[in-house]
Amino acid sequence: MEAIKKKWAAFSEKHPTAAKWIYQIGFFFIFSNGVTIFQYLVFTFMPGILGMELAGTEFMWPQVPMKLFGVKFTWSLLGFNVLRDAAGNVVIGGGLGYFISYWLGTFLAQCINFPLQRNITFKSHGNVAYQAMWYFIAWIVISLICNGFNNLWMPIAQEYVAPAIYNILVTVITGGVSMVIFFFVFKIIFPEGEAKKQENK
Repeated sequence: MEAIKKKWAAFSEKHPTAAKWIYQIGFFFIFSNGVTIFQYLVFTFMPGILGMELAGTEFMWPQVPMKLFGVKFTWSLLGFNVLRDAAGNVVIGGGLGYFISYWLGTFLAQCINFPLQRNITFKSHGNVAYQAMWYFIAWIVISLICNGFNNLWMPIAQEYVAPAIYNILVTVITGGVSMVIFFFVFKIIFPEGEAKKQENK
């Protein structure tokens, strides 16, 4: 371990910019994947906890009738189709129950992710209220984009695979897209050099 530390110190001294990017990307990846797993657990188990009544409650906007690959469904930017089995009975994994699970899961994940990325990955000393505001705006925009895209393929996947399986896809798409975009969002809201300014005060 000591040898690794010495090699990293030597590398950092020789290539400070590359070392900073490697450090930031490494910790960003670790924390982002951790909250992605958290999101998956919420997406998978919370709909069942919320129960059948919410699973059977339709909550969608806007409601755009569509048909893809032989499957008829209603596309929306907010909300999810109510899931039913072959007999027409409501099943867990859609409706208002999944909507609440999706947004609560992604919101709580950001509440975990933001302080970790701010304080450890980017070592920021900027205005936390300003940074949190822009992070919140970015989360809303990214979540709406991911939600709209997921609502194109989820109704089709729900016809053929179990919720635990398509939840993996939802998590990978939501987490993967968010992870790439958020890295550059963080690079903007946590500007370079602010730590040095703080030290020189």
